[in-house]
Amino acid sequence: MKFNTSENEEEMKYEEFFCSTDLAGENDTIVVAVSVNIFLSITAVLGNALILVALQRESSLHPPSKLLFRSLATTDLCVGLVSEPMAVIHWMSLIYDPWNICRNVFVSKVVVSYVLCGMSLLTMTAISVDRLLALLLGLKYRQVVTIRRTCILVTALWVKSIIFSTIYVKNNQVAITYVHVITSLCLTTSTVSYTTIFVKLRCRRNRGNAVECWAPKFDSNYFNMARFKKAVSSALWLQMTLIVCYLPSGVVIFWSTETSVSSSLVRASRITTTLVFLNSSLNPILFCWKMREIRQAVKTILGKLCCS
Repeated sequence: MKFNTSENEEEMKYEEFFCSTDLAGENDTIVVAVSVNIFLSITAVLGNALILVALQRESSLHPPSKLLFRSLATTDLCVGLVSEPMAVIHWMSLIYDPWNICRNVFVSKVVVSYVLCGMSLLTMTAISVDRLLALLLGLKYRQVVTIRRTCILVTALWVKSIIFSTIYVKNNQVAITYVHVITSLCLTTSTVSYTTIFVKLRCRRNRGNAVECWAPKFDSNYFNMARFKKAVSSALWLQMTLIVCYLPSGVVIFWSTETSVSSSLVRASRITTTLVFLNSSLNPILFCWKMREIRQAVKTILGKLCCS
C-alpha cells in the first residue's frame, strides 16, 4: 500500500501507523470507543445467541433459507466474541503498550474482521439470490435449492473468505483490493436481485397473472405470496442496514489508499469500525421485528428463562 509519508516514515509498515501514539488521538476518545464496543460486544453475543436458539426451534422456515439466516447470525456472534474484543485490545494497547502488543493485535483484528465482514456480505447476497430463485423457479424451487447444496455454498463462502482475508498478512494491498471487488460484486448482485423481485411483483399486481409477468406455476400449499413478500421485506431490511453500517468503513479504507495516514484517518477508522460492529447488534433486533416466527420463538425462550 502506498502512502504519502515522509522519508522517516517511508519504511514503516501500514499497521505501525495505526499503532502510533502520535496518531491515536486523546486517551479519552479511545476510552469512549472501548466502552461503546464492550457494550456492543455483549449485545451482539447475547442477541445472536438468542436468534440461533430461536432458529433451531423454528420449523416453518424453508431449511436452506434457515441455514443462510443461521450463517448470518453465527457471523454476527463471532463478531461479538472475537472481532470486537480484538478491537478493544488494540485500542487499549495504544494507551498502555503500543509497540509490543498493538501491531500483532491490529493485524489479527483486520484479518478476522475481513473474514467475518466478508461472510456477512456474501451471506446477505446469497439470501437475496435465494429470494429471487424462490420467485422465479416456482414449484421447482424446493428441488433446486436444497439443504445439501446450501451447505456446500455456505462452506465454500467461509473457506473463500478465510483464504483471501489471510492474504493481508503477506500483502495488504491485495487483501484490500479483494475487499473492494467482493463488496462491489455483492452489492451489485443484491441490487439486481431485489430490483428484479420488485419488478416482477409490481408486474403481477398491475397485470394479474399475465404470462410475461408470472411464468412459473405455484402451488398455494407451498407458496404463500403474502409470506413471500414479508420474507423479501425482512431480507431487504437486513441488506439496507448492512449497507448503512458498512459503507462508511469502505470509504475510509479507500481513503487510506489515496492519502497519507493522519490522526483524522485513524479516528475515522475507529468510528467506522464501531459502526460495522453495530450491525451485528442490530441484526437480532431486525430478526425479531420483521420475522414473526422468530419473534414468537424468542418470546417463548425469554418466557421460559424468566420462569426458571
